[in-house]
Amino acid sequence: MVPLEAALSASRRVAAFASLLALSCAGMLILVSQLGWLPAVEPSAAERGVLMAFGVASATLYAAGLAFGAESLARTSVALLSREEERYRLLARNMSDVISRHQRNGAVQFISPAVEAMLGMQVVQLLGHGLFDRVHVADRPAYLTALSDAARGEVRSVEFRLRREPAAERGPGDFIWVEMRCRPLDQDRARDVTCEAEVVAVMRDVTDRKLFEQALDQARSAAEAADAAKTRFLATMSHELRTPLNAIIGFSEMIAQEQSLMLGAAQRKEYAELINDSGQHLLSVVNGILDMSKMESGTFEIASEPFAPRASLLHCCNLLALKARENGIDLITDAPQDLPVMTGDPRAFKQIVLNLVANAIKFTERGGQVCVSAAVSGSQLTLRISDTGVGIAPDDLKRIGAPFFQAGTTYQRRHEGTGLGLSIVKSLVALHLGELTVQSRLGQGTAVTVKLPLVYTPPQVKPAERKIATLAPAPTLRQDLQDQAHDQSQDQPALVKKSA
Repeated sequence: MVPLEAALSASRRVAAFASLLALSCAGMLILVSQLGWLPAVEPSAAERGVLMAFGVASATLYAAGLAFGAESLARTSVALLSREEERYRLLARNMSDVISRHQRNGAVQFISPAVEAMLGMQVVQLLGHGLFDRVHVADRPAYLTALSDAARGEVRSVEFRLRREPAAERGPGDFIWVEMRCRPLDQDRARDVTCEAEVVAVMRDVTDRKLFEQALDQARSAAEAADAAKTRFLATMSHELRTPLNAIIGFSEMIAQEQSLMLGAAQRKEYAELINDSGQHLLSVVNGILDMSKMESGTFEIASEPFAPRASLLHCCNLLALKARENGIDLITDAPQDLPVMTGDPRAFKQIVLNLVANAIKFTERGGQVCVSAAVSGSQLTLRISDTGVGIAPDDLKRIGAPFFQAGTTYQRRHEGTGLGLSIVKSLVALHLGELTVQSRLGQGTAVTVKLPLVYTPPQVKPAERKIATLAPAPTLRQDLQDQAHDQSQDQPALVKKSA
């Protein structure tokens, strides 16, 4: 009985010691019997019965004690095991990462409660293939491949998207980015190809990191686009400034040598006018750059006052009518008599109309048509400038309005300009709290729609934050209006030809 009791302790050392002790006691009894130290009188039958009954009772009590001890030991072991399991459950419950156990085919056998906060779902809904059903369709092959590789004994890491359960405060369900690291639960079973190895995985929400990476990529793309725009701007400016400068220098030298060249009064007057036109063009380029820099720095303000939009619209169209006729373009103006008075900046309004109409004329071929219309819709004035010109490609249409951008190749352009016109228009419309939309089809024409409030209400700005710079002074804008009446794309080649 002693070795049996020792075996219940689950210790090899204790069982060996108890066996050795039992063998020693048995040997001592045999030795004592051989030496005759035991009494020779045999017990009677009654005594033998009593001894037997006492032995049976002792054995029964001893066995009962062993049974109670074994049961107590089992209860203690179960309690310790339950406490350990509860400790691990508590640890898994309080971890922000999600711990899961999978089969090779992706079926979930266990998943920690942290998934409820991550996906807004109960654990029981994600068991089996519930988690797989919420994986983005495009990411499912990578998800299953990672689990399969981990079941073969490899350590894998994969990123995929999980659909989150919609909530009242979030509206429709959306996807979050999750990083999952998985490895085999038992390396020995993973090496045995005949066994179905299980995989343990740890998932972590990496949506914020993904959003930061996307923002970083967008910032990098914006920086690269800005660098490319700077290169295009330098190439454009070198051409826009060199051409009129060559004309100014060439004609001024010819006037200085009038005696040797025997120039008449008419020729000197013509050269002086060409020099003036070239200077006006240079001034308009510089003014455009300054206006754009003011708008980008936030120092460009709108001077609001009442004015008649119909009169301003007709004035701008009259300035450009001559150039439209010279190019063989039909300029149509539709301005109703009952257009109400607007409250805004009349000079900025004229600049918007001039830039848009001049662009439409510039990019329309001979025999084409440019239509300018104005109408009132609610509390807004709607301007629409449409043409039958070359149109804009879909890729270029996305970038229309960016500073210094021009559709087409920078070094092989059919139409001159700095690329600031539409960008200035876009900024002026935004300063007026209006809307600008551009619709175009390549080879069929372009339609630009501008919606401006009839009553412009400037936003409230604190006195300490108010900018001191205003719209360009009237003489500069008048010069710009005069410059818009001349087509820069056709006057400059004539100047170069005459100076040569």
